[in-house]
Amino acid sequence: MYTKLKIALIDLAEKNDLLENEISITAKILTSEEAIGKTERKDYPLLQGKEFLIQANFKNALGQAFTDAPSNFKGKLKNILKLELIDNSDRALFIATLNAVMRYVGAAEKTIHCKNEEPELCAGEIVRTIIDKYSSDIKVGIVGFQPAIIDNFSKNLPAQNLKVIDLDKENIDKIKYGVLIWDGRKMEEELFKISDVILATGSTIVNDSLSNLISLAEKYQKPLYLYGTTVAGVSKILNLERLCFQSS
Repeated sequence: MYTKLKIALIDLAEKNDLLENEISITAKILTSEEAIGKTERKDYPLLQGKEFLIQANFKNALGQAFTDAPSNFKGKLKNILKLELIDNSDRALFIATLNAVMRYVGAAEKTIHCKNEEPELCAGEIVRTIIDKYSSDIKVGIVGFQPAIIDNFSKNLPAQNLKVIDLDKENIDKIKYGVLIWDGRKMEEELFKISDVILATGSTIVNDSLSNLISLAEKYQKPLYLYGTTVAGVSKILNLERLCFQSS
């Protein structure tokens, strides 16, 4: 998967004469307020210091990526392409850059995270979109702890119709918004077996779990939707469904 993404970025760079240009890319770690603003809900992983949002600036086009291993980079585009992408830190730098470059050439949009009341509005739109397309009795599986989305689904679906997996040990086996959080390391396939629709955080492209989600979606013939800015460019390249209503 990462080879395909690299090839896509190289192709974009070559077609637009960007690969060898003396262009500086700066990836910086955003503060929680820079990333998400002031929200009424305080249990977003970003506000808990468990995730960070890094931002790549490519000729004033911005791209972002969530990661638990933030790092900074300043250099040429061709140096980003030399990263081996074997850890979350390098993958986050690459994905943020991919989003920025694709935005610069007009190949991707909505690469900047929503702020303030917008995450709550987006969660409501995501829930309405899924329920309107399927039914109010749909069984939804969520990959990743996103409190606004989980809360909004829990208010609109029967309790038994909502399942959530996460990798954070502080969330696992806890009840959040009326939903027991399963261990994503153990229950990922079970989630696909029992759910009608899967909704997953776009940061799965950074932690190297997206390819397995795609495989499971194909195996069990379940629709897979991704949300968030991290997967803005990737969803275009891999032709994946993305729900991200309030980003810019």
